[in-house]
Amino acid sequence: MSNLDLFSGKDKAEIAIDRLQAFCPPEGYYVAFSGGKDSVVILDLVKRSGVKFDAHYNVTTVDPPELVRFIKTFPEVQFNYPEMSMWKLIVNKRMPPTRIARYCCTYLKETNGAHRFVVTGVRWAESYGRSKRKMVEACFKDDRRFYVRPIIDWSTEDVWQYIKSRNLRYCSLYDEGFDRIGCIG
Repeated sequence: MSNLDLFSGKDKAEIAIDRLQAFCPPEGYYVAFSGGKDSVVILDLVKRSGVKFDAHYNVTTVDPPELVRFIKTFPEVQFNYPEMSMWKLIVNKRMPPTRIARYCCTYLKETNGAHRFVVTGVRWAESYGRSKRKMVEACFKDDRRFYVRPIIDWSTEDVWQYIKSRNLRYCSLYDEGFDRIGCIG
């Protein structure tokens, strides 16, 4: 990547690696891996940084089969299965999740990593809500979990440029026209 920081003279990837090295706890990071483009970049940066980590995919039970197959090609990623599938969760809640009532992510994706520093690929450019996030912060729902977001200031173009420059594999759904991938909801 050629996006040099005005003050340090480093590119964005080097800055992200510095961030990972600066905040790494003794037990290492809990890397949240979704199989999306940002997660692919995060996993590569974590490996390049030399920090201790364990990577996890929180199974939603409603992710596209192409995505699940892709994630299975990463032997370092552990699959965490929920106690209750999305379908049983819908029955329990007596309604499907909506844009306003998104209980599914809370239950299926955000329950792991307690007492850990969780590395995610969240970026400001993704949404208005994410633009309010900080690079390092405690979880607002559980102050035993801390988030580190080393690519928070990257654009979508930066992510794709990094993937291409490092010749990283990514899920085929992007080549089929999807901008974002994840659960079918």
